[in-house]
Amino acid sequence: MNPRNSQKKTPVTLLALGISLALQAGVAMAQDAAAPAAGTAATELDAVTVTGYRASVEKALDIKRGEAGVVDAIVAEDIGKFPDSNLAESLQRIPGVVITRDGGEGRNISVRGLGPDFTRVRINGMEALSTVGSSDGQGGTNRGRGFDFNVFAADLFTQLIARKTASADVEEGSLGATVDLRTARPFDYDGLTIVSNVQASYNDASQSAMPRFAGLIANSWADGKFGALLSVAYSERETVEEGTGTVRWAGGGTNGGFNAASPFKDALKTDVYSPRFPRYTLMEHDQKRLGVTGALQFKPSDLTTFSLDALYSKIDAKRDEKYIEANGLSKSTNDGKKEIVVNNGEVRNGALVYAEMDNVDIRAENRHDEWSTEFYQLSLDGEHRLTDNFTITGKVGTSRSKHDNPVQATIMMDKLNVDGYSYDYRGNPNKPVFNYGINPTDPSGWTLSTIRLRQNYVTNDFDNGQLEFSWAIGPSFTLEGGVQAKNFSFDSMERRRVGLETAVPTFDGSKIVPVNMTELASLQGMSGSPGKWVVPNFNGIANEFDILSGEGIYALVDYAASIRSVQEQDRGGWLMGKFGFDIGSVPVTGNIGARYVKTKQTSTGIASASGTPVRTTVSREYNDFLPSLNLVAEITPDFLIRFGAAKVMSRPGLGSLTPGVTVSVSGSARTVSGGNPMLDPVRAKTADLGFEWYFEEGAMLGVGLFYKDIESFIQPTRESRVYATSGLPASLLDNLNASVNDEFVFSAPVNTPGGDLTGVEFNYTQPFSFLPGKWANFGTQLNYTYVESKIQYVTSGGVMAQKDDLTGLSRNSWNATLFYEGSSWSGRVSATNRDDYLIQVPGTEAGFDSKGLGVHGQSGTTFIDASIHYRISDQLEISLEGANLTNEAQESWVSNPSVSLPLEYSETGRQFTLGLRYKF
Repeated sequence: MNPRNSQKKTPVTLLALGISLALQAGVAMAQDAAAPAAGTAATELDAVTVTGYRASVEKALDIKRGEAGVVDAIVAEDIGKFPDSNLAESLQRIPGVVITRDGGEGRNISVRGLGPDFTRVRINGMEALSTVGSSDGQGGTNRGRGFDFNVFAADLFTQLIARKTASADVEEGSLGATVDLRTARPFDYDGLTIVSNVQASYNDASQSAMPRFAGLIANSWADGKFGALLSVAYSERETVEEGTGTVRWAGGGTNGGFNAASPFKDALKTDVYSPRFPRYTLMEHDQKRLGVTGALQFKPSDLTTFSLDALYSKIDAKRDEKYIEANGLSKSTNDGKKEIVVNNGEVRNGALVYAEMDNVDIRAENRHDEWSTEFYQLSLDGEHRLTDNFTITGKVGTSRSKHDNPVQATIMMDKLNVDGYSYDYRGNPNKPVFNYGINPTDPSGWTLSTIRLRQNYVTNDFDNGQLEFSWAIGPSFTLEGGVQAKNFSFDSMERRRVGLETAVPTFDGSKIVPVNMTELASLQGMSGSPGKWVVPNFNGIANEFDILSGEGIYALVDYAASIRSVQEQDRGGWLMGKFGFDIGSVPVTGNIGARYVKTKQTSTGIASASGTPVRTTVSREYNDFLPSLNLVAEITPDFLIRFGAAKVMSRPGLGSLTPGVTVSVSGSARTVSGGNPMLDPVRAKTADLGFEWYFEEGAMLGVGLFYKDIESFIQPTRESRVYATSGLPASLLDNLNASVNDEFVFSAPVNTPGGDLTGVEFNYTQPFSFLPGKWANFGTQLNYTYVESKIQYVTSGGVMAQKDDLTGLSRNSWNATLFYEGSSWSGRVSATNRDDYLIQVPGTEAGFDSKGLGVHGQSGTTFIDASIHYRISDQLEISLEGANLTNEAQESWVSNPSVSLPLEYSETGRQFTLGLRYKF
């Protein structure tokens, strides 16, 4: 099965063809004309016609200053002019925004301590969702509401806005921020515009150079009444992720414990922890990304404008993961950990950081993934001014994100009961020393042990329609309102191998892997001990036995736990007053309003009733009334005080809503485990207070305080309640000797008590125009954010765990940029930092669970990037950019009050990009 082979014309493709023809005609007209068309109407993004990084900074400040709420923006001077080639990495320059990376590239964002599921993304004014796949260590396939920004090239967009406070005219769904992404439109430009940007990118870890290209052509004619635009971005990326891993650390008594005859007795203690999968890791990433935008605009008169926008993006990826590990440390069978004899070792703070062992099983594995995500969006909006005081606007559109992972296969080979194995974490815990008791590069004597086959598919669809009005009732009051209908659907499917993964073929009657069916894995940028090891040759074995055929012993079946869907129909309306008045000599502007939304939710999953799979659907409805207020007091023309207050909501995570539960009745023991389709949204009350001083052109000093009273968080736990309260169908109890009025023990996600989130943001931007000579061409952007929030965590067994920080929350984060903008030379150096943050509370293993006050966390990072540009002429420019110049590593850990131990560590290398840009 390979669905990627199917091709069809999408609406975006057809529109792009039409735009191409229109642009060709427009180019011919422009060549015949004596001068380019005049009278092009200005839009809110007129900054794209302004050159220079300093000009884009000024435009971003103008946007911030002109908004009633708390808003931060990034504006591109032109195509290919964002501070970073990745959208998430560009957004992290905004105060309060931090990112997570995958394969060295920005993937998700968190805003003010709230994770990706709490941030909503709109593209050209319409909500959208894109998802990708990843390694197991990075969470695998995204089946949640978090937006994966690495689907898109930053070159496709001209403006990014993070709306941190709510207003009635912005639809619901976010606790952190609503992020608006905008693509270019033809009326943003004066007449015929052609831009191309050709780059070569080199990664010093993969030691490969790859191409990047971005191009745009736009034109308008008929006295500025009609315009067309087409932009394309294409890039290839090869990276290598090198590191080490342990997966987890477990007590000496887990999985049956070590051999009781072990001379080193401390290793047998339940409170002495050893790594489950000590290993070096090598991941090879190969990505190709294509993006296309198209736009048609028609302005028949000064009263009416129509815009048709299209966006298409596709990312194709291959990933190979190669490991060698002592998997016997994690095997609970009689031939696993129970056989291992610990001859010698050293314990530090309860951790067995050094050990010499016999009878250890060694495994080498090679995992190969092929996946793609295809995204398209098509939208039409219009505006008509009926009178000087009354305007109506409308928008309709659709979007789809389709993630296909048809190949996710792992081949493993083992050597059993190896003597003389040792590991040593006493030096650098992220770069341990291993002695496998064998030559890890020797390809002979390995036994084929496991073939794991999986497929993953996720589709997200949005259909939007909205109609709005704006009525200027008087010089200081405007009434606005509208209605919106939005349909969202999420569909997930996973397939797994039918039989046992340990059912493997033989090589001429033997499971011993031939030498020519192995290959060597080698670390390049990181020195490992060892730095080379043998793994199965994936292509050789896959082709020899046709393991991807989906037939015979390699047949795949649906995996019930991942077969689920959610449909939401959101119907809402809003009304908002925009006002202005004076308090003495102080002008005050702002808005006050409310939004009402009704959500009709339908969840479907595969439930199991005493072992029988049953397709189950649960429907429910809930309503939200969301008032909001935003005020701006202009104390002086350059000093503003902002205040905002609102009620907000964020819908439950998609993975938690499945009714694919397991129902069991055994005597008086009645249990239900799985999801919870009756979850309520996460709701909160918010307040913001900001002070902004625009002390000169392009400069600003600001401080903002924010507070969120979060009513509940969703956590998996255990509770007893009557079956009828679950919303699950009574039919699941057929033949189970139970009724809907009986009390069951539910192990499922529930709305648990929330907590307060508080924080402060500092923001300072200044061009050094006060300095003499060329020193005046320098400038700086600095920001710092502090966030604090603690919640009461609950174990899956329903027991209160520790009270700790929100997962994903970095208490401190900052950004610093020094830029220079001269007539010919320009450049900037940027650093971005975030603190340590938690990724799981409590931990998994005994000693790191709730009783041990254990957590899993991620170490903070500081990334340094730089770029330099030389303008040869008004049309031609060359550039050199560097990303992750210090080769900052990603590092996760597990800890309790006594010890902190490594989980995963990886380096992805430095990225250098040389480019040539031409604008006509």
